[in-house]
Amino acid sequence: MTTLFISDLHLEETRPDITDAFLRFLDQKTSGIERLYILGDFFEAWIGDDEQTPLQETIAGALKAVSDRGVEIFLMHGNRDFLIGEEFCERAGATLLDDPTVVDLYGTPTLLMHGDSLCTADEEYQKFRANMRNPQMQKMMLARPLEDRQKMARQLRDMSMAKNQGKAEDIMDVTPEEVVREMETHGVQQMIHGHTHRPAIHDLQANGQPATRIVLGDWDENVWWLEAAPGQAPELRKEALK
Repeated sequence: MTTLFISDLHLEETRPDITDAFLRFLDQKTSGIERLYILGDFFEAWIGDDEQTPLQETIAGALKAVSDRGVEIFLMHGNRDFLIGEEFCERAGATLLDDPTVVDLYGTPTLLMHGDSLCTADEEYQKFRANMRNPQMQKMMLARPLEDRQKMARQLRDMSMAKNQGKAEDIMDVTPEEVVREMETHGVQQMIHGHTHRPAIHDLQANGQPATRIVLGDWDENVWWLEAAPGQAPELRKEALK
């Protein structure tokens, strides 16, 4: 029995190397596993399930093939692909998860998050996030013509890149106090998230006891995943992308 966690692949047409690495990952790493969790920013951008680009359909088909073998697949929104909907998940054989969600990971209650909500020092981003996650705002966005949404996605990406260049490194990382607050709110001693692109396993204190925060890595130069199995500590692993 094994469960795998990945995040921050940022799949897009301009990075076929990442797409190829993901397809190899599905082929080589998912045989015999129980579950695959994808914790956000799976795609670099998502403007609606109706876009259905060749890349999106290739990925949906590959996931569905894994799902058809009996692997449960779970997908969580990230800050880049928060408009992924039930239609795409159905095509991919995946279940959409709320952010945050607590799961039973072989006897250990574990809090799963994308991670962007933990970066509370970036107040400007948190205001933007709250606006973009508003259901009414999303409904308005999805009602716009596909071409308009494509243009808007490019503009938002350019704005995000420009703003991030001027931000201090600590602002773009999680706020330690927010991590503890979330773990205590949900009554857990283990958290898994992505977003920050700073893969590591951190020891901390929460609920008056030792706790663990596991940060997944982004797929840029390496393929990163977390492997969990009964009776052993989760292991953060990586391989070269190519």
